[in-house]
Amino acid sequence: MENKQGIVCDGCGQAASPEHIAHRLQLLEWATRFRPVHIGTLLLGAATPGTLAEFFYSPEGTFAGEAALLAEVAGLAALDRPKEQLHIAFQRGGFFATHVLECPLETSDPHTVADLIKSRLPTAVIRIRRSLRPKRIALISAVLQPFAEQLRSLLPDSKIILNGGRAFRLEPGAPSGEARLLRQALTAEAAPES
Repeated sequence: MENKQGIVCDGCGQAASPEHIAHRLQLLEWATRFRPVHIGTLLLGAATPGTLAEFFYSPEGTFAGEAALLAEVAGLAALDRPKEQLHIAFQRGGFFATHVLECPLETSDPHTVADLIKSRLPTAVIRIRRSLRPKRIALISAVLQPFAEQLRSLLPDSKIILNGGRAFRLEPGAPSGEARLLRQALTAEAAPES
């Protein structure tokens, strides 16, 4: 039997148990079900939230944390509909949410997190460029801020949407109103030029 230290998750680069891998596959299954054929806006976070209520595509419970903020960005927060209908509306709006690290973090050490992001970023870029191919990418985590210019240069076919040169912060401890600011930025981006 191989121990946890011998298995590295290909979705996040962390040491992984079989339960970790099974959880990642469940999250991927939920997200893939609602992936748009043509992605207008990719909402790119640093790491998948640690609770199912905060993972946008979870069929369980109500939206909380990051998931609630993503619903607000897409204009779905005020709708009183079953969760699956909200997922479908998000999909039809051309939105797709994903993370550089496709699993919840098992550490809170900022240096370790930055190292994990740095090591997984090339794989995420390949996935975005070859598979997702969004028109625009909104960075939704301050942890991604140091990588904004790198993402801009590696993904020239997608416009990187920032908040005054900074990543939007749809994460715990972020200032209120970030989701509203991102929604406004996306609306302005989509408006026809006169």
